[in-house]
Amino acid sequence: MLIPYFYCNDFCIYSGDSLTLIDQLDDNSLDLVFADPPYFLSSGRKMDIAGRNVSFEKGVWDRCRSVEEIDNFNLQWIRAVRSKMKQNATIWISGTFHNIFSVERILVDNGFKIINLVSWQKSNPHEIADGQHLTFSTEILVWARKSLHGRHCYNYELMTQLNGGKPLTDVWKIPTPSSWERKCGKHPTQKPLRLLYKIILASTHAGDTILDPFAGSCTTGIAANLLGRKFIGIDQSVEYLSYGIRRKQEIEDPVIADKYLKKMSENPEEVTVMVNHCRKGLKEKMIETGICYLRAGDSKGSLCITPGFERLSYVLLHTNGEDCQLFKLKSKGRFNIWTKETLEEYGFQPSHAPYYIVLHFDNTKPIPFKQLPNLKESSNTYIAKIKPLSDFMGIK
Repeated sequence: MLIPYFYCNDFCIYSGDSLTLIDQLDDNSLDLVFADPPYFLSSGRKMDIAGRNVSFEKGVWDRCRSVEEIDNFNLQWIRAVRSKMKQNATIWISGTFHNIFSVERILVDNGFKIINLVSWQKSNPHEIADGQHLTFSTEILVWARKSLHGRHCYNYELMTQLNGGKPLTDVWKIPTPSSWERKCGKHPTQKPLRLLYKIILASTHAGDTILDPFAGSCTTGIAANLLGRKFIGIDQSVEYLSYGIRRKQEIEDPVIADKYLKKMSENPEEVTVMVNHCRKGLKEKMIETGICYLRAGDSKGSLCITPGFERLSYVLLHTNGEDCQLFKLKSKGRFNIWTKETLEEYGFQPSHAPYYIVLHFDNTKPIPFKQLPNLKESSNTYIAKIKPLSDFMGIK
């Protein structure tokens, strides 16, 4: 009988050899597997990074191996997790050129269907200055389905909406882990929560069970729990699992959990929503014409553009924080400056400023959304503001 090393609220981790412990899991029980196996690139060598000799030695588990040894290792653990996956389950595996070609080949040889190869582009890579290499700024993620035929979970509509109405591509620009993700300790190959957020949101539903057979500091588990998913993690290092436990204990505080959920859903390239209060009659007129307008600065006509405007793709119209409707802009990040007189030509009666920012939206297709943040903020309820689209898309 499997005895957890630690269990708390849908967060279950086991300490020991992954192959031995995977075999003891229930068959056909997993909705998703995320694996960050050894890349086999530790050799004790050093590289010049920003004028410092930095060692790339991560431990015995990551030591360089022969091609045959790498293939055999990947074959064993991939075969082991396959029988534990549901028929429509998928698996994500991260790697670099050191191991990812072995992973892809073994997945195909064992009946998996490759869905995508995703390039994770690190927006803040460590620059290499040894004169022998290009700076390593990407890792590859293989996304594969257990079954050759049939359908798997892909939350297409949600990911498209979060991507500004355009289908998500196979290149993801995400920074490496920030300091707030390392408060409880450090792991040499720690993945950013933003990466796992995207993977889990794209390919699972709330309540699904996710396995990470090389859990390390349990980034997968933290992201899974914050998104309402169940987590099973396995790792042979008690030191790293202890780090993961501290991270789990940290998010048991609902205030911290909410803070981290917002942080990991942040995306410097995420599209934004103009949230604009207007009286009921005015709101109806805006929807009728497909025109949303708001004051452009002060009475002298000065214009102040808020950061995030360049990613503006939607407008949400509300009246006193209620009766909300969401529409897609006709052009991302674009606006016109109209005079009061021009707006009057379209049947409006503006009276607070000589100039207005005008946004044109598609009034024929209101966009449904699953959740609504509290828009009633005392006097701030009536102030136009820019918010990320994820605030409205029901990410849990």
